[in-house]
Amino acid sequence: MSDTQPAFSLTDLAGKAHDFPTGRPSLICFVKEDCETCNTAAPVLDAFNKAYGSEIDVLLIAQSGDENATFAARHSLSMPVLDDTSCKIAFAWDIESVPSVFWTDAKGQAKTTFEGFIRADWEALSADISDQTGQPAAQIDWESLPAWRPGCGSKHLDPAIYDKLKAEAEDSPIRARKIDIASSDDEAEFMFDQGFSDGLPLVPPTPERVMRMLAGTHRDPQELVATVPPNMGEATVEKIAINAVMAGCKPEYLPVVIAAVEAVCTDAFNIHGVTATTMGAAPVMIVNGPIRAQIGMNAGLGALGAGNRANATIGRALRLVVRNVGGASTGGVERSTMGNPMKFTMCFAENEERSPWEPLHVERGFKAEDSVVTVFAMTSGPTLIVDQTSRTPDAISGSLGRGLEGVFLPTFRNLPVDAVLVVCPEHLDTLTRDGMYSKQQLRDRIQEVTAGTGGEVKSDGALRQDAKPGAATGTGVTPASGQNPKFASTDYIHIVVAGSDAGKFSSAFHGWATGEVGSISVSKKIDLG
Repeated sequence: MSDTQPAFSLTDLAGKAHDFPTGRPSLICFVKEDCETCNTAAPVLDAFNKAYGSEIDVLLIAQSGDENATFAARHSLSMPVLDDTSCKIAFAWDIESVPSVFWTDAKGQAKTTFEGFIRADWEALSADISDQTGQPAAQIDWESLPAWRPGCGSKHLDPAIYDKLKAEAEDSPIRARKIDIASSDDEAEFMFDQGFSDGLPLVPPTPERVMRMLAGTHRDPQELVATVPPNMGEATVEKIAINAVMAGCKPEYLPVVIAAVEAVCTDAFNIHGVTATTMGAAPVMIVNGPIRAQIGMNAGLGALGAGNRANATIGRALRLVVRNVGGASTGGVERSTMGNPMKFTMCFAENEERSPWEPLHVERGFKAEDSVVTVFAMTSGPTLIVDQTSRTPDAISGSLGRGLEGVFLPTFRNLPVDAVLVVCPEHLDTLTRDGMYSKQQLRDRIQEVTAGTGGEVKSDGALRQDAKPGAATGTGVTPASGQNPKFASTDYIHIVVAGSDAGKFSSAFHGWATGEVGSISVSKKIDLG
């Protein structure tokens, strides 16, 4: 073999610097104090140094910090023991286990390498060095040594150490500007002061954490995912990963966050308008497909609330990207009159397994086996709809319809506004008893029960008397003369299933302006490679 090993400069136990290549043939061995096999190899290496040291350089590169001196004293080592506690040289040389031996020429080109302790390899190496130097072979009782003993994993392969080294390497995928924090500064307080936070503490996005996060996707860290309004910041995979770290995500959540960023930054969704409106709109994310179970998302008990890391942090990561990359900070472009708790996070999974209905993503044209995120612009919710007494599909569906009358204002009718109805399993069981209700039948029923008289209001809040009866219902149900349903079309009523099996409590999210003047819901397939 003829690979030239990376150059280095390390200090020995006395503080003297040693450079590699040395200008002479060199025997380099990586060791650590608590490795039994390294302790087996140490006396052999010392014998090599005594026999061949006049012609070659024997250098031990040790990874054990203060214990390096213990290792040297234990074996009365005569060769330099160099400190690689940071493991930067082990990383640069790409070793996997210790002891790792490299026999190189004067220019640093490796001629022989091996790991662990195989007696035949060490004997052959001694004979080779003896031949090349003309020195008598090292005096070693080979028969007293084990024929074979495996090595130990190099210290730098510990994930916490490796990720940091990878992040600091010359070929690191990380390109974001690094901010140095004084040792006396509190990291959490610093991030608050810099305006990175949504008001809650953040996880510091150290290089090693960002590296681990990037491992959650196959996509290039510098790939441009989206341009984020209002500042038109460039959301690369790396920048999304940084915000996912701050939000508390696991690496396996990253593909969902990326897909959500792609979705909200479309012209159709209009994240600029969603963020800037004084109505206080916020993205609501619904996740479908196999990824729900793969990353542990909650579609059951408490799905719309706290307690699940995936739900909470995925939604929060999206909001942090919009804030930190797009510049949509509260009091700046974000001008919500009252604010909205969904601006912290709102993300949940549909309980597909509990429902006989087509899941949301299949309704929207995807395959059942696809993993998909759908985003809606919602102004309020989840609003509880309670019906603990109804026992028939018509009665439950009527209650759900009445529960949606509060969108904007009960007297508003024919609204071209999205609503998301989250049906709980107990209500679902009543609705679908004997195959009674499909999703479309439920939508039609909602339109039917909300078809009140009049239905529009003037600017002073008084009921208008000139409302057009039955205008733009789009329901398939013909309301009685003089009546107007709640929504301009059933297309504005989106239905999913979530929640626990106990409790007759469904929920609804009320939408913002829908269509070209506002926001259109968007679904994106999650890229899992």
